[in-house]
Amino acid sequence: MIPASFDYVRPSSIAEAVQAVGSAGEDAKVLAGGQSLLPVLRLRMSYPDTLIDLGGIAELRGVREDGQAIVIGSMTTHDEVTRNPLVKQYAPLLAQATATVGDRQVRHLGTFGGSLSHADPAGDLPTVALTLDAQLHVEGPNGSRVIAAKDFFLDYLTTALEPGEVLTAIRVPKLGDGWSSHYEKFSRVAQAWSIVSVAAVVRRDNGAIAESKIGLTNMGSTPLRATAVETALIGAEVSPEAIGEASNHAAEGTNAPSDLSGRADYRNHLAKVLTKRAVLAAAHR
Repeated sequence: MIPASFDYVRPSSIAEAVQAVGSAGEDAKVLAGGQSLLPVLRLRMSYPDTLIDLGGIAELRGVREDGQAIVIGSMTTHDEVTRNPLVKQYAPLLAQATATVGDRQVRHLGTFGGSLSHADPAGDLPTVALTLDAQLHVEGPNGSRVIAAKDFFLDYLTTALEPGEVLTAIRVPKLGDGWSSHYEKFSRVAQAWSIVSVAAVVRRDNGAIAESKIGLTNMGSTPLRATAVETALIGAEVSPEAIGEASNHAAEGTNAPSDLSGRADYRNHLAKVLTKRAVLAAAHR
């Protein structure tokens, strides 16, 4: 199908983008990689009067090291994130999860910041950002601000971005010594959205799990942390029995949806099984 007509703006700097977004009004849409937006436009499920394309802003792309973190430009593509040596070294969970997004064509066009701003709870990268305690840098008409990932995702397809604001970069803390990670994804077919996925980051000490961070994909209207599991894993032996017992708490505090891919009780079961797999895999890395 053919989208409805709209005005097209392609800024060349962050300042121009903020000005364009601020002056375009509520009916404008920001185009990053377009892998979620363009199908919606073609189906005429959205009728923006202005489309603001961030593809011409070079400063929004790339990965750099900044002290105890790496900073990833919001327009960095999934493929660039997956292959980047800094990401592989300091945030391997992000590299692994990004490699599962869509197919090769989607990964060459879709962007890290676009995925976070879209805020689909079935998306892989919002969960990873939450699990890694990422910080999201935004620019708007009132200046710049930093939003913690735990405060960024408000509801289904809803974020803390204010009118006129643009996500510019994502700061991801480096995983320190003793930490390891794994992303366990379950979907109906390859390259599909997650039915449920689990992001696990664990730190071992003297053969036991000292602390962990567990994120859940598609277990509510936003990405979630499995805090009950994180608590239960403190001091747990690295064994299938101990980790399995802790993983039985995975569905606590969630609100899994029921849809054509599975009922809520099915997702609750998957969360427990996948959490056990993810934690075991991370702990043995």
